Amino acid sequence: MARRYDPERRQRIIDAAIRVVGRHGLAGLSHRSVAAEADVPLGSTTYHFKTLDELMVAALRQANEGFAKVVVARGGLEDRGADLAAELAGLLGEWLAGDRTGVELECELYLAALRRPALRPVAAEWAEDLAERLGRRTDAVTARALVALMDGICLQVLLTDGVYDEEYAREVLGRVIPAGPHSGEGGAGGGS
Repeated sequence: MARRYDPERRQRIIDAAIRVVGRHGLAGLSHRSVAAEADVPLGSTTYHFKTLDELMVAALRQANEGFAKVVVARGGLEDRGADLAAELAGLLGEWLAGDRTGVELECELYLAALRRPALRPVAAEWAEDLAERLGRRTDAVTARALVALMDGICLQVLLTDGVYDEEYAREVLGRVIPAGPHSGEGGAGGGS
């Protein structure tokens, strides 16, 4: 029997893994559950992803791309004249207003890196990319602090099932950003 050419199969498996984790959490993720969700033979999942860690890495990388697309689409991080705290608060608001399953999945996979070392480099990619972008607007230490604060705000909203308060986020982010010409805020923003 000839092998069927299916160039999209690997992507369908990743998408299926994201749906499985979205519905059942990481505990529900297995090659078998993903194969059933993707409607592919079990051997296809193990062919493309030898281990569950490999599959989780691919899913986390795809989830990270969703946030990166929001960052690029808004474009405000590149505008030195824009209020950086307001831009970051708006960015978080847009991200949290989107597909909540995707946000929850990213956080779950991100935190899974605590127990699964294979996920750590991919989990770090998001933070490093955002810190590098923010480093164009402020110093490296402040950039890393802003990323950590954004992580914390996002987790609090998700864990408490709370409503995102963009004005609060803008205020606390602004307190971390030093006032001055390098902040890109024209002197706005709080001192530490």
